[in-house]
Amino acid sequence: MNKYKVILFDGVCNLCNSSVNFIIDHDNNKVFKFAALQSDIGQELLSKFNLSKDEFDSVILIDNENCYTKSTAALKIAKEFSSYWKLLYVFIIIPAFIRNFFYDLISKNRYKIFGKKDSCRMPTPELKDRFL
Repeated sequence: MNKYKVILFDGVCNLCNSSVNFIIDHDNNKVFKFAALQSDIGQELLSKFNLSKDEFDSVILIDNENCYTKSTAALKIAKEFSSYWKLLYVFIIIPAFIRNFFYDLISKNRYKIFGKKDSCRMPTPELKDRFL
């Protein structure tokens, strides 16, 4: 059993990188470690859970042997925050197909709206231990 949870994110997506920064800022208990979907460890974990290794349209949360995607992953991440943001978890009562409809709208347009980097994010020395 891991003492931390792993978040896989699209390393070239500006929205995803901003989301990682937000999570780091609100993860006071340092519950999460991060890896880009494009990285070797990201690709290994995608294979382990039989997920696409080339379609990066979802944040992925790995909690021990459980894997969560899209809105469920986002809500389970928010649940771990130590601030009022954890209250977002109440939206888990909405059926996933409804939540994911809105998640997919943003996901499919994220590069157009927020832009994209040429390469994956490199963690700063202070944050290096938070990345796999």
